[in-house]
Amino acid sequence: MYFRIAAMSVCTGLVVFSQGVMAQAIGLGLAQANNCVSCHRVDETEGRKRLGPDFEVIAKRYNGGAAAIPYLATRIRSGSRGSWGAVPMPAQSHVSAVDAELLAAWVLSLVGDPQTGLGPTLSEQGSLESNNDHARQ
Repeated sequence: MYFRIAAMSVCTGLVVFSQGVMAQAIGLGLAQANNCVSCHRVDETEGRKRLGPDFEVIAKRYNGGAAAIPYLATRIRSGSRGSWGAVPMPAQSHVSAVDAELLAAWVLSLVGDPQTGLGPTLSEQGSLESNNDHARQ
């Protein structure tokens, strides 16, 4: 009986872990496909600083939940000026509105809640989910 419960717990944990890993890979794949990584790193572990801010730094600044997704998606597609210094971010009009929202959700998923260590995750369907909901289950 205890063995079955333990085995089910391990399997459930692996499924949640693999979905999170897959969702992160999808987000990184979108960033690579749209050449975001030409100017941005995911974090400081990726070698020399690039022209734009690290995605993790962006996530920390805009870590406010789902309201930040449309804001960042608009910034991706329309560009921005003065938010991160003198160098403007050019408009990325080749990125679709849907992909811009997926990218924004992925960027925000890179930062966890400092109290719980959990942050939002990008689901395989591309929506932002709170890991806090998973922690309560």
